[in-house]
Amino acid sequence: MLKREEETKEVIMYGERQIENGKLICFPNPNSNRDYEISIDFPEFTCKCPFSGYPDFATLRIIYQPNKKVIELKAIKLYLNNFRDKRISHEEVVNKIIDDLVDASDPKWMQLSADFNPRGNVHTIIRACHGKRNNLELIL
Repeated sequence: MLKREEETKEVIMYGERQIENGKLICFPNPNSNRDYEISIDFPEFTCKCPFSGYPDFATLRIIYQPNKKVIELKAIKLYLNNFRDKRISHEEVVNKIIDDLVDASDPKWMQLSADFNPRGNVHTIIRACHGKRNNLELIL
């Protein structure tokens, strides 16, 4: 039984392969003549503290107004999961993510909010924006 456990530890699981090979991809905006917003919540984001190596947990919310391209959801999930073992500060990861999303999709406007779980009695929320938001007459 021990030998079988050792063999499985060396195998890269299909999910790990997908995350490792994941790239941000987009598809054409099906209605680029209308301003509308897309909101994506990612409640299980993780990365590691660059100083302690402890895991940091956050809920990410991406809100954007697409231009010519829309970000594909599975691609963004794989991209975000790629940070789970990276040692990176809260500030750096938020800015890297929004830069990569903007580079991939060229939105009219985008905001990324990262609400990190408290650690050591400190709660951090970091927001970054790109572009100018068009006002929408939405009824919520």
